[in-house]
Amino acid sequence: MTNKLRAAIVGSTGYGGVELIRLLASHPLVEVTSVISSSSAGTPITEGYPHLTNIRTELLDDVNPQEIREKADVVFTATPAGIASKLAPQLLDAGLKVIDLSGDFRLQDTALYEEWYKKEPADKAYLEQAVYGMSEVYGDKVRGASFISNPGCYVTATVLGLVPALQAGWIDPSSIIIDAKSGVSGAGRGASLGTHYSELNENFKAYKLNKHQHIPEIEMVLSDAAGREVVTTFTTHLVPMTRGIMSTMYATVQGGRKAADFIDLYRSYYEGRPFVRVRGEGKWPMTKEVWGSNYCDIGFAVDERTGRVTVISVIDNLVKGAAGQAIQNLNLMMGWDETLGLQFVPVYP
Repeated sequence: MTNKLRAAIVGSTGYGGVELIRLLASHPLVEVTSVISSSSAGTPITEGYPHLTNIRTELLDDVNPQEIREKADVVFTATPAGIASKLAPQLLDAGLKVIDLSGDFRLQDTALYEEWYKKEPADKAYLEQAVYGMSEVYGDKVRGASFISNPGCYVTATVLGLVPALQAGWIDPSSIIIDAKSGVSGAGRGASLGTHYSELNENFKAYKLNKHQHIPEIEMVLSDAAGREVVTTFTTHLVPMTRGIMSTMYATVQGGRKAADFIDLYRSYYEGRPFVRVRGEGKWPMTKEVWGSNYCDIGFAVDERTGRVTVISVIDNLVKGAAGQAIQNLNLMMGWDETLGLQFVPVYP
Protein backbone atom coordinates (compact mmCIF):
# COMPACT_ATOMS: atom_id res chain seq x y z
CA MET A 1 0.00 0.00 0.00
CA THR A 2 3.02 2.31 0.24
CA ASN A 3 3.44 5.19 -2.17
CA LYS A 4 -0.22 5.09 -3.16
CA LEU A 5 -2.37 8.21 -3.26
CA ARG A 6 -4.52 8.25 -0.14
CA ALA A 7 -8.21 8.90 -0.77
CA ALA A 8 -11.07 9.74 1.56
CA ILE A 9 -14.73 9.51 0.61
CA VAL A 10 -17.26 11.79 2.29
CA GLY A 11 -20.83 10.59 1.86
CA SER A 12 -19.65 7.02 1.71
CA THR A 13 -23.01 5.42 2.51
CA GLY A 14 -24.81 6.75 -0.56
CA TYR A 15 -24.82 4.87 -3.85
CA GLY A 16 -22.20 7.18 -5.37
CA GLY A 17 -19.89 6.79 -2.38
CA VAL A 18 -20.25 3.02 -2.29
CA GLU A 19 -19.55 2.86 -6.01
CA LEU A 20 -16.37 4.87 -5.44
CA ILE A 21 -15.26 2.29 -2.85
CA ARG A 22 -15.96 -0.56 -5.29
CA LEU A 23 -14.09 1.02 -8.18
CA LEU A 24 -11.13 2.32 -6.18
CA ALA A 25 -10.58 -1.15 -4.73
CA SER A 26 -9.23 -2.05 -8.19
CA HIS A 27 -7.16 1.11 -8.71
CA PRO A 28 -3.43 0.31 -8.76
CA LEU A 29 -2.30 3.74 -7.51
CA VAL A 30 -4.95 4.67 -4.96
CA GLU A 31 -5.70 3.44 -1.44
CA VAL A 32 -8.99 4.36 0.25
CA THR A 33 -7.86 5.33 3.74
CA SER A 34 -11.04 6.84 5.14
CA VAL A 35 -14.74 6.40 4.50
CA ILE A 36 -16.77 9.14 6.13
CA SER A 37 -20.45 9.68 6.80
CA SER A 38 -21.62 12.08 9.49
CA SER A 39 -25.03 10.40 9.50
CA SER A 40 -23.55 6.96 10.22
CA ALA A 41 -20.43 7.76 12.24
CA GLY A 42 -19.17 4.83 14.29
CA THR A 43 -21.03 2.24 12.25
CA PRO A 44 -19.13 -0.32 10.13
CA ILE A 45 -19.91 0.31 6.49
CA THR A 46 -20.44 -3.42 6.06
CA GLU A 47 -23.51 -3.15 8.27
CA GLY A 48 -25.32 -1.30 5.52
CA TYR A 49 -23.43 -2.84 2.60
CA PRO A 50 -22.40 -6.44 3.37
CA HIS A 51 -21.05 -6.83 -0.18
CA LEU A 52 -18.07 -4.70 0.93
CA THR A 53 -17.05 -7.20 3.62
CA ASN A 54 -13.62 -7.95 2.16
CA ILE A 55 -13.00 -4.45 0.80
CA ARG A 56 -13.57 -1.90 3.57
CA THR A 57 -14.22 -2.89 7.16
CA GLU A 58 -13.02 0.13 9.13
CA LEU A 59 -15.41 2.35 11.01
CA LEU A 60 -16.91 5.45 9.47
CA ASP A 61 -15.41 8.72 10.72
CA ASP A 62 -16.88 12.11 11.53
CA VAL A 63 -16.10 14.91 9.08
CA ASN A 64 -13.08 16.84 10.34
CA PRO A 65 -10.90 18.43 7.61
CA GLN A 66 -7.72 18.47 9.67
CA GLU A 67 -8.12 14.83 10.71
CA ILE A 68 -8.89 13.89 7.12
CA ARG A 69 -5.70 15.67 6.03
CA GLU A 70 -3.67 13.33 8.24
CA LYS A 71 -5.16 10.30 6.47
CA ALA A 72 -5.72 11.46 2.88
CA ASP A 73 -4.34 13.43 -0.07
CA VAL A 74 -7.58 13.69 -2.06
CA VAL A 75 -11.21 13.76 -0.96
CA PHE A 76 -14.27 12.73 -2.97
CA THR A 77 -17.37 14.54 -1.70
CA ALA A 78 -20.36 12.39 -2.66
CA THR A 79 -22.84 14.43 -0.66
CA PRO A 80 -26.30 15.85 -1.37
CA ALA A 81 -26.46 19.35 -2.84
CA GLY A 82 -25.88 22.11 -0.32
CA ILE A 83 -23.32 20.27 1.83
CA ALA A 84 -20.16 20.37 -0.30
CA SER A 85 -20.56 24.12 -0.79
CA LYS A 86 -19.58 24.51 2.87
CA LEU A 87 -17.32 21.45 3.25
CA ALA A 88 -15.16 21.63 0.12
CA PRO A 89 -13.63 25.05 1.00
CA GLN A 90 -12.57 23.68 4.40
CA LEU A 91 -10.96 20.66 2.74
CA LEU A 92 -9.17 22.82 0.18
CA ASP A 93 -7.94 25.19 2.88
CA ALA A 94 -6.56 22.14 4.73
CA GLY A 95 -4.38 21.41 1.69
CA LEU A 96 -6.41 18.57 0.20
CA LYS A 97 -7.34 17.95 -3.40
CA VAL A 98 -11.12 17.72 -3.84
CA ILE A 99 -13.37 16.06 -6.40
CA ASP A 100 -16.98 17.04 -5.74
CA LEU A 101 -19.77 14.79 -7.02
CA SER A 102 -22.59 17.09 -5.89
CA GLY A 103 -23.90 19.96 -7.99
CA ASP A 104 -22.60 22.70 -5.72
CA PHE A 105 -19.71 23.89 -7.90
CA ARG A 106 -20.95 23.17 -11.43
CA LEU A 107 -22.69 26.48 -12.07
CA GLN A 108 -20.55 29.60 -11.90
CA ASP A 109 -23.65 31.82 -11.79
CA THR A 110 -24.72 31.88 -8.13
CA ALA A 111 -28.18 33.24 -8.95
CA LEU A 112 -28.71 30.36 -11.36
CA TYR A 113 -27.71 27.88 -8.68
CA GLU A 114 -30.16 29.40 -6.19
CA GLU A 115 -32.93 29.33 -8.78
CA TRP A 116 -32.50 25.68 -9.78
CA TYR A 117 -31.17 24.05 -6.60
CA LYS A 118 -33.14 26.17 -4.10
CA LYS A 119 -30.08 26.35 -1.83
CA GLU A 120 -27.50 28.90 -0.80
CA PRO A 121 -24.63 28.93 -3.35
CA ALA A 122 -20.97 28.33 -2.61
CA ASP A 123 -18.56 31.20 -2.07
CA LYS A 124 -17.68 32.79 -5.42
CA ALA A 125 -13.94 32.52 -4.76
CA TYR A 126 -14.17 28.73 -4.52
CA LEU A 127 -16.55 28.50 -7.47
CA GLU A 128 -13.88 30.17 -9.57
CA GLN A 129 -11.31 27.59 -8.43
CA ALA A 130 -13.45 24.63 -9.47
CA VAL A 131 -12.65 23.01 -12.83
CA TYR A 132 -15.67 21.46 -14.53
CA GLY A 133 -14.69 17.83 -15.03
CA MET A 134 -16.35 16.68 -18.24
CA SER A 135 -13.37 14.49 -19.02
CA GLU A 136 -13.78 14.13 -22.78
CA VAL A 137 -14.53 17.82 -23.34
CA TYR A 138 -12.44 19.66 -20.73
CA GLY A 139 -9.76 17.08 -19.96
CA ASP A 140 -6.92 19.52 -20.68
CA LYS A 141 -8.20 21.83 -17.93
CA VAL A 142 -8.55 18.93 -15.48
CA ARG A 143 -4.87 17.95 -15.79
CA GLY A 144 -2.97 19.40 -12.86
CA ALA A 145 -6.07 20.89 -11.19
CA SER A 146 -6.65 20.47 -7.47
CA PHE A 147 -10.41 21.04 -7.34
CA ILE A 148 -12.80 19.29 -9.73
CA SER A 149 -16.57 19.61 -10.02
CA ASN A 150 -17.87 16.32 -11.40
CA PRO A 151 -20.69 16.68 -13.97
CA GLY A 152 -24.25 15.47 -13.44
CA CYS A 153 -25.31 12.07 -14.73
CA TYR A 154 -27.96 13.30 -17.18
CA VAL A 155 -25.54 16.00 -18.29
CA THR A 156 -22.80 13.50 -19.09
CA ALA A 157 -24.97 11.33 -21.34
CA THR A 158 -26.53 14.35 -23.05
CA VAL A 159 -23.47 16.53 -23.56
CA LEU A 160 -21.28 13.72 -24.91
CA GLY A 161 -24.01 13.04 -27.45
CA LEU A 162 -24.28 16.65 -28.67
CA VAL A 163 -20.97 18.53 -28.29
CA PRO A 164 -19.18 17.28 -31.43
CA ALA A 165 -22.12 18.13 -33.70
CA LEU A 166 -22.58 21.55 -32.07
CA GLN A 167 -18.90 22.44 -32.32
CA ALA A 168 -18.87 21.41 -35.98
CA GLY A 169 -22.01 23.45 -36.72
CA TRP A 170 -23.83 20.40 -38.02
CA ILE A 171 -27.03 20.91 -36.01
CA ASP A 172 -29.20 23.94 -35.33
CA PRO A 173 -28.67 24.84 -31.64
CA SER A 174 -32.16 26.28 -31.36
CA SER A 175 -33.80 23.01 -32.42
CA ILE A 176 -32.49 20.65 -29.73
CA ILE A 177 -34.97 18.51 -27.81
CA ILE A 178 -33.71 16.05 -25.18
CA ASP A 179 -35.72 13.07 -23.95
CA ALA A 180 -33.85 11.40 -21.05
CA LYS A 181 -34.63 8.30 -18.99
CA SER A 182 -32.94 7.09 -15.82
CA GLY A 183 -32.91 4.08 -13.56
CA VAL A 184 -34.07 4.53 -9.97
CA SER A 185 -30.60 4.45 -8.39
CA GLY A 186 -30.21 8.03 -9.57
CA ALA A 187 -32.67 9.02 -6.85
CA GLY A 188 -30.36 7.71 -4.12
CA ARG A 189 -30.92 5.18 -1.36
CA GLY A 190 -33.39 7.12 0.73
CA ALA A 191 -36.93 5.77 0.75
CA SER A 192 -39.67 7.83 -0.88
CA LEU A 193 -43.09 7.30 -2.38
CA GLY A 194 -41.79 7.95 -5.89
CA THR A 195 -39.22 5.15 -5.65
CA HIS A 196 -41.38 2.69 -3.69
CA TYR A 197 -41.43 -0.68 -5.48
CA SER A 198 -45.19 -0.86 -5.94
CA GLU A 199 -45.22 2.69 -7.32
CA LEU A 200 -42.28 2.16 -9.68
CA ASN A 201 -42.65 -1.42 -10.85
CA GLU A 202 -44.43 -1.80 -14.21
CA ASN A 203 -44.59 1.97 -14.42
CA PHE A 204 -42.94 4.69 -16.47
CA LYS A 205 -43.26 8.36 -15.59
CA ALA A 206 -41.98 11.80 -16.45
CA TYR A 207 -40.85 14.06 -13.62
CA LYS A 208 -39.49 17.56 -12.93
CA LEU A 209 -40.75 18.81 -16.29
CA ASN A 210 -38.93 22.05 -17.17
CA LYS A 211 -37.54 22.15 -13.61
CA HIS A 212 -34.75 19.57 -13.46
CA GLN A 213 -31.60 21.02 -11.88
CA HIS A 214 -29.42 19.61 -14.66
CA ILE A 215 -31.03 21.88 -17.27
CA PRO A 216 -28.79 24.94 -16.68
CA GLU A 217 -25.72 22.70 -16.54
CA ILE A 218 -26.58 21.11 -19.89
CA GLU A 219 -27.21 24.51 -21.43
CA MET A 220 -23.94 25.85 -19.99
CA VAL A 221 -21.84 23.20 -21.74
CA LEU A 222 -23.85 23.24 -24.98
CA SER A 223 -23.61 27.04 -25.16
CA ASP A 224 -19.86 26.79 -24.76
CA ALA A 225 -19.70 24.22 -27.55
CA ALA A 226 -21.94 26.20 -29.89
CA GLY A 227 -20.35 29.59 -29.19
CA ARG A 228 -23.78 31.06 -28.55
CA GLU A 229 -26.56 30.72 -26.03
CA VAL A 230 -28.35 27.38 -26.28
CA VAL A 231 -31.77 26.84 -24.70
CA THR A 232 -33.18 23.33 -24.77
CA THR A 233 -36.29 21.35 -24.01
CA PHE A 234 -35.18 18.66 -21.54
CA THR A 235 -37.59 16.05 -20.18
CA THR A 236 -36.63 13.39 -17.65
CA HIS A 237 -38.31 10.04 -17.05
CA LEU A 238 -37.96 7.39 -14.36
CA VAL A 239 -37.97 3.81 -15.61
CA PRO A 240 -38.24 0.60 -13.57
CA MET A 241 -34.59 -0.45 -13.73
CA THR A 242 -31.76 -0.02 -11.25
CA ARG A 243 -28.95 1.50 -13.33
CA GLY A 244 -28.62 3.34 -16.58
CA ILE A 245 -29.44 6.52 -18.47
CA MET A 246 -30.56 6.81 -22.06
CA SER A 247 -30.58 10.30 -23.50
CA THR A 248 -32.40 10.52 -26.83
CA MET A 249 -31.75 13.84 -28.56
CA TYR A 250 -33.32 15.42 -31.62
CA ALA A 251 -32.00 18.32 -33.69
CA THR A 252 -32.32 19.81 -37.17
CA VAL A 253 -29.40 18.86 -39.41
CA GLN A 254 -27.47 21.61 -41.19
CA GLY A 255 -25.56 20.96 -44.37
CA GLY A 256 -27.38 17.81 -45.48
CA ARG A 257 -25.22 15.42 -43.45
CA LYS A 258 -26.03 11.70 -43.30
CA ALA A 259 -25.74 9.26 -40.41
CA ALA A 260 -22.40 8.06 -41.77
CA ASP A 261 -21.09 11.63 -41.62
CA PHE A 262 -22.04 11.93 -37.95
CA ILE A 263 -20.37 8.61 -37.18
CA ASP A 264 -17.14 9.76 -38.82
CA LEU A 265 -17.28 13.13 -37.03
CA TYR A 266 -17.80 11.59 -33.60
CA ARG A 267 -15.19 8.90 -34.05
CA SER A 268 -12.70 11.59 -35.00
CA TYR A 269 -13.71 13.85 -32.08
CA TYR A 270 -13.43 11.05 -29.52
CA GLU A 271 -10.33 9.42 -30.98
CA GLY A 272 -8.00 8.57 -28.13
CA ARG A 273 -10.78 8.93 -25.54
CA PRO A 274 -11.29 5.30 -24.57
CA PHE A 275 -14.60 5.61 -22.74
CA VAL A 276 -16.74 6.87 -25.62
CA ARG A 277 -17.76 4.20 -28.14
CA VAL A 278 -19.51 5.27 -31.35
CA ARG A 279 -21.76 2.70 -33.01
CA GLY A 280 -21.84 1.95 -36.71
CA GLU A 281 -24.67 2.88 -39.03
CA GLY A 282 -28.01 1.31 -38.15
CA LYS A 283 -26.79 0.25 -34.68
CA TRP A 284 -28.03 1.97 -31.55
CA PRO A 285 -26.92 1.36 -27.96
CA MET A 286 -28.88 -0.01 -25.02
CA THR A 287 -28.33 0.81 -21.34
CA LYS A 288 -27.56 -2.86 -20.63
CA GLU A 289 -24.51 -2.62 -22.88
CA VAL A 290 -22.73 -0.17 -20.55
CA TRP A 291 -24.00 -1.56 -17.22
CA GLY A 292 -21.34 -1.44 -14.49
CA SER A 293 -18.80 0.30 -16.77
CA ASN A 294 -17.40 3.76 -17.43
CA TYR A 295 -18.42 3.72 -21.09
CA CYS A 296 -20.70 6.10 -22.96
CA ASP A 297 -22.09 4.51 -26.13
CA ILE A 298 -23.54 6.71 -28.87
CA GLY A 299 -25.56 5.96 -32.02
CA PHE A 300 -27.25 8.02 -34.76
CA ALA A 301 -30.14 8.05 -37.17
CA VAL A 302 -30.75 10.82 -39.73
CA ASP A 303 -34.26 11.20 -41.10
CA GLU A 304 -34.00 12.75 -44.55
CA ARG A 305 -37.76 13.22 -44.62
CA THR A 306 -37.79 15.55 -41.60
CA GLY A 307 -34.21 16.79 -41.86
CA ARG A 308 -33.53 15.82 -38.26
CA VAL A 309 -30.92 13.69 -36.53
CA THR A 310 -31.65 11.43 -33.59
CA VAL A 311 -28.69 10.88 -31.25
CA ILE A 312 -28.91 8.10 -28.67
CA SER A 313 -26.41 8.17 -25.81
CA VAL A 314 -26.29 5.68 -22.91
CA ILE A 315 -24.28 5.48 -19.68
CA ASP A 316 -24.37 3.76 -16.30
CA ASN A 317 -25.51 6.65 -14.10
CA LEU A 318 -23.49 5.47 -11.09
CA VAL A 319 -20.24 4.93 -13.02
CA LYS A 320 -19.76 7.24 -16.00
CA GLY A 321 -22.47 9.45 -14.51
CA ALA A 322 -20.81 9.69 -11.09
CA ALA A 323 -18.07 7.57 -9.47
CA GLY A 324 -16.34 6.37 -12.63
CA GLN A 325 -16.07 9.83 -14.12
CA ALA A 326 -14.78 11.11 -10.76
CA ILE A 327 -11.98 8.53 -10.88
CA GLN A 328 -11.32 9.36 -14.53
CA ASN A 329 -10.94 12.99 -13.43
CA LEU A 330 -8.60 11.91 -10.63
CA ASN A 331 -6.44 10.08 -13.17
CA LEU A 332 -6.28 13.16 -15.39
CA MET A 333 -5.65 15.42 -12.38
CA MET A 334 -2.68 13.29 -11.36
CA GLY A 335 -1.27 12.92 -14.89
CA TRP A 336 -1.99 9.19 -14.99
CA ASP A 337 -3.50 7.05 -17.74
CA GLU A 338 -7.18 7.97 -17.54
CA THR A 339 -8.26 4.31 -17.72
CA LEU A 340 -6.56 3.28 -14.45
CA GLY A 341 -8.98 1.48 -12.17
CA LEU A 342 -11.76 1.74 -14.76
CA GLN A 343 -11.01 -1.05 -17.21
CA PHE A 344 -14.24 -2.92 -16.55
CA VAL A 345 -16.05 -4.73 -19.32
CA PRO A 346 -19.81 -4.03 -18.99
CA VAL A 347 -21.83 -6.67 -17.13
CA TYR A 348 -24.13 -8.51 -19.53
CA PRO A 349 -26.85 -9.69 -19.47
